[in-house]
Amino acid sequence: MAASPGSPCAIIDPGMDSLDGVKAVVEKHNLTVGAVMVTHGHFDHMWQAADVAREFDAPLWIHPADRHLLTDPLAAISGPSAAMLRQQFGLDDMPEFTEPADVRDAVDGATIEVGSLTFTVDHTPGHTPGTVAYRIDYDGPEPVSQLMFSGDFLFYGSIGRTDLTGGDHSEMLESLRTKVLTLPDDIVVLPGHGQQTSIGREKVTNPYLTELS
Repeated sequence: MAASPGSPCAIIDPGMDSLDGVKAVVEKHNLTVGAVMVTHGHFDHMWQAADVAREFDAPLWIHPADRHLLTDPLAAISGPSAAMLRQQFGLDDMPEFTEPADVRDAVDGATIEVGSLTFTVDHTPGHTPGTVAYRIDYDGPEPVSQLMFSGDFLFYGSIGRTDLTGGDHSEMLESLRTKVLTLPDDIVVLPGHGQQTSIGREKVTNPYLTELS
């Protein structure tokens, strides 16, 4: 995300095979990468996060509870699932994962400055212990106060699964209660998968939220 061409940008959740695409977008729009921001440590959201951070000499933001997954991304899934992943993607020889030089803690309430952009971190455990969402004020023409990058925490009509390693359904419900139901309805939600939604829509149509309210 960037305020305009030629400005600093934030890269959110660079997953598998993302580096070349990030480089192409950065070059096309003459951007500088000011931050790499990870919503949680699952491989499809951070497989190349360290590579992108190193490529652009940018800080990588991740919650401390998921930081260990930067160097061992398959630790968040079961042994059989890891074996299936290796077979599916031809990962008989796993690449070596190491942290980039600058890793920063995306803890609850932290602010991340990227040029003229300011992101606020919401710690939303449940999908993983270190799941976070990133919110930023919106000043465009639409009647929207903020954008929320929710990763796998909140989806259009659903929520993130809690049956993987580190998942906790009771924590997920508490995160929804304290980090979604308390927000203004006009916030637009940009999930890690599927179509965009809004806080207001999810409050009245998402079965997990209607039960809580």
